[in-house]
Amino acid sequence: MKIPRPVQIMLWPASLVWQAIVRTRAAAYRKGFFRSKRLPGTVISVGNLTAGGTGKTPLVLWLAQRLHTEGKRAAVLTRGYRGVPAGPGGAPQSDEVAIYRTRLQHLAELGVGANRFASGKILSRHGIEWFVLDDGFQHMQLARDVDIVLLDATDPFARGWMIPSGLLREPKSALARADIIVVTRSARTPAIETIVQRITHVPIFHAVTELLDVVRFPTHPAHPAEALADWRTKKAFAFCGIGNPQAFLDDLSRWGGNVSGHSSFPDHHTYTQRDIEKLQGRARDSGADIMLCTEKDIFNLRNVQLPSLPVYCARISMEVSEPDKLWRAISETAERHRAPTND
Repeated sequence: MKIPRPVQIMLWPASLVWQAIVRTRAAAYRKGFFRSKRLPGTVISVGNLTAGGTGKTPLVLWLAQRLHTEGKRAAVLTRGYRGVPAGPGGAPQSDEVAIYRTRLQHLAELGVGANRFASGKILSRHGIEWFVLDDGFQHMQLARDVDIVLLDATDPFARGWMIPSGLLREPKSALARADIIVVTRSARTPAIETIVQRITHVPIFHAVTELLDVVRFPTHPAHPAEALADWRTKKAFAFCGIGNPQAFLDDLSRWGGNVSGHSSFPDHHTYTQRDIEKLQGRARDSGADIMLCTEKDIFNLRNVQLPSLPVYCARISMEVSEPDKLWRAISETAERHRAPTND
């Protein structure tokens, strides 16, 4: 989401206040004025400097898969968008929670709620010993053994604009708290690495998103993953409501997609019937054969009647450039930082 320059300038004084608040808060935890609660297990935090759009969810899923492969009993702890937990009967009410529920089956448990320490304590009583803290870099209330920070190679520091005039949650200097940096959407980033190394000398890794498949929505119970094998031959109208819509378009191009047009909405956008009708009109005007969105978007389409034009979603995964080396860095950092449990 790009904020217009006049709005950024108008909000700049508020950004100075925000920066002072986050610096003071971080210093308070560092000096022991505030104490982080520690779970009885190993906590790996995955977070950002910016507000969304770095590929955090795919990396959390990658970690869950790796922990499963290593024979670890693990859980993902997530707040859920705007702190909304699962609904009645366990029905997810947020797109990210819904993705985790769908993709974590047989890999890891899921704890949802603003109080991630409480969620983790409950899960620990059921034998969970490893926790992946989703969007945890600023969640200092919960102690972690490994702090992984993601930087999007296309805009790693949000052009330096702090919230609310920009998308930067904390200043670049906050990277000094990180144990591991993962630069996403690129396999090599010497300019970014140079900036990071002026702040910290922790290991830097790279990762790119890879396409798993393109599946029809809604899925049929008998065919839950009905893939469109020849999707590249179709003209696709792309749409999304995510933190970095340009990244979705760039990925489609890199994967060989034939995009006839596109439209974007704010992050976590819940689609209305009017939205869908407008999108179908634009898609037909562009000559599209199908409409294509992200996996995250399909959970925000559940309350609308779908258009006659077929709707598909792109399911993705994270490919880390040196996966074994990254896992070794995580394991060694966790062992080094492990501390006694406290409530």
